[in-house]
Amino acid sequence: MRLNKIVAAFTLVPAILLSTVTAAQATGPWQKIGSDVARPLDESQGLATIERPGGTTIRYTGIGTIPPGVAARGWNHVGDPGTAKGYYIEPYQRDDRGAKLFRVQAPDGSWSEYQHALESWEANNNSFAAVSPDGGWMVAGEYGTMDRFLVHPTPGIAAKDPAKNLPYAFAIRLDRPVRDIQGCDFVTATQLLCSSNDPAGSLFGITKPLLQVDLAGALNGSDVTGQVSALGQLPLESGCSGEFETEGIDFDERDGTLRVVVLSPSICIAFDSKTWRFRR
Repeated sequence: MRLNKIVAAFTLVPAILLSTVTAAQATGPWQKIGSDVARPLDESQGLATIERPGGTTIRYTGIGTIPPGVAARGWNHVGDPGTAKGYYIEPYQRDDRGAKLFRVQAPDGSWSEYQHALESWEANNNSFAAVSPDGGWMVAGEYGTMDRFLVHPTPGIAAKDPAKNLPYAFAIRLDRPVRDIQGCDFVTATQLLCSSNDPAGSLFGITKPLLQVDLAGALNGSDVTGQVSALGQLPLESGCSGEFETEGIDFDERDGTLRVVVLSPSICIAFDSKTWRFRR
């Protein structure tokens, strides 16, 4: 979500809201159990459940959460964060072909920054970070139509020196293309759930799908195949009509709750964007 679209929403005050726009959804085994308001400035890109000895928190990202010093150095977009073993990781991108950035907060609260120099074939988009349950590997996503997810050693856990380039390690090779993935999270060591912002619907017959990726095996350092299936369309409900934008996703292991951010169209982005909650 770009800043100008969010700011524009706050400059307009509607006289009345349109009647609620609802698209029928069926997300496979995941049943909708409720929603929470998602603030567009600081809850619009993604979220992660951070479990630490001192307690568990759900942390969001958005335009308003980018530290000014990070933005001043060119990283002007933050994606859907990931977490494992108390480590919290935010993925950043920039508009040029400069390095991707992963900001890592350790369980003790200290921050470090890891940079990944793009491969010649790699897109500069850095939409999400999803960490394998064992903490060893971090999956990152490029935007657009892709048949792969990129995998790196997890910064802060497997890669411990911020002064060194965070290398590309291997890929999850998808058995069919996906489009505009905004976030993924591990449910098990061999299964991810991903939120797609696909506006066309030509790949799976629906727009804005919730996708399931079943891996041939747990991540272990070499390419692995991922079987992709669409579970259904994510909820598209708002007082405004127009183009919704799906964002990040999080699976909360404590109670099995799946959360997905969906931003409302037009001026309603400021009023009724939601984080939807699901359970099996």
